[in-house]
Amino acid sequence: MTRTALILALALAFCPASLYAQSLEDQIGTALQAKKPLTRSITAVPDPAAVAEKQIVDRLRARSISVEPAQAPTADERAQIADIARDKPAIDLEILFEFNSADISPKAVPALVALGNALSRQDLKGSVFFINGHTDAAGGADYNQMLSQRRANSVRRVLIEQYRLVPDTLIAAGFGKEQLKNPANPLGEENRRVQIVNTTVQAAAGR
Repeated sequence: MTRTALILALALAFCPASLYAQSLEDQIGTALQAKKPLTRSITAVPDPAAVAEKQIVDRLRARSISVEPAQAPTADERAQIADIARDKPAIDLEILFEFNSADISPKAVPALVALGNALSRQDLKGSVFFINGHTDAAGGADYNQMLSQRRANSVRRVLIEQYRLVPDTLIAAGFGKEQLKNPANPLGEENRRVQIVNTTVQAAAGR
């Protein structure tokens, strides 16, 4: 275990409960709740779009069965992830990292505690989530894309190692500066974020 990982593990283990953390946990849990259909018919024909989305998610899950993903999503797959995420329950979180690094800052611990607790709730556990990393517009596109992927992987690793979430229910993707939250202020800190998306795809029963 690296020094950074050890510090983070200890911080997570001993981070005291706070009103802020509990409030953020509730916000995350509420934001990621999948909307239930108003009616359900036993003769309903499967939605072709939902079937296609599940196939994409399952293909990405197959490469996410370990703590370190076998392969980062390709540019085409990132476009598919963005398309799926467009109308799914999601929340943007400010996860602080060390400057120009994928090492998680100690200041990020409360947000990670809230996220880990929220995703461990019974009503969300078992759902498949995208962890999408984003940067501001400073720097080159290729560098930002790789940095955002590494940062998304770091968040995913914490959720797996500290909260025992199943690896293939967490798909990390780095978007660099492709999806600025505030294009009017491309260097604004609001663009540097991690987006958590509930794909609404369920992992196999018993996971």
